[in-house]
Amino acid sequence: MGNNHHIYNLRKQYALESLSEGDVKNNPIAQLEHWMNEAIEADVYEPNAIMLSTVSAEGQPSSRIVLVRHISSEGIFFYSNYNSKKGREMAANNKISLTFFWPQLERQIRIEGVVGNEYFNSRPRESQLGAWASEQSEEISREALEMKFTELEIKFKNISIPRPPHWGGYCVMPSIIEFWQGRPNRLHDRIAYTLLPDTSWKIKRLSP
Repeated sequence: MGNNHHIYNLRKQYALESLSEGDVKNNPIAQLEHWMNEAIEADVYEPNAIMLSTVSAEGQPSSRIVLVRHISSEGIFFYSNYNSKKGREMAANNKISLTFFWPQLERQIRIEGVVGNEYFNSRPRESQLGAWASEQSEEISREALEMKFTELEIKFKNISIPRPPHWGGYCVMPSIIEFWQGRPNRLHDRIAYTLLPDTSWKIKRLSP
């Protein structure tokens, strides 16, 4: 069986925290901000890293890690290239899912919703240049990419960098947010919020 035997026998007993309906806030965005602050205070490595899952026109799911840059009552914001694989898939099907995973805190947050486009100007200047330099998901050599970046540094020296037409931010508007807290004996706590037609949220406990 080789290494598969060792993988099969991997076990971790979760026992750091618990989570009940009475523990959580009435609004899931407020609960998300609360958990995010706790992850930052716990010095979790890149707590804003999130798995973004999209679906192709053929129904093939695809996942990758992106960085959340802002959380507000409007939604959850991240940046990307509109012409990238994920950008094309989100343009064709705006239904996506997101997943935070913080093993240090034995926590996971799963989000379902729809996505729309947003901002550029608040990014660092080097990141703005990178957005111009990268034709994301297209084949390119490292040397060509760095040369293109250098050419853009010269082109935009001492002037404001305009937003590339192919690049910007996305805002995810959640319809379901589930908070998962690891518990002993695989009896994990799962508290889910579901958006109702009147824009209020229904809170319920899910079986682990």
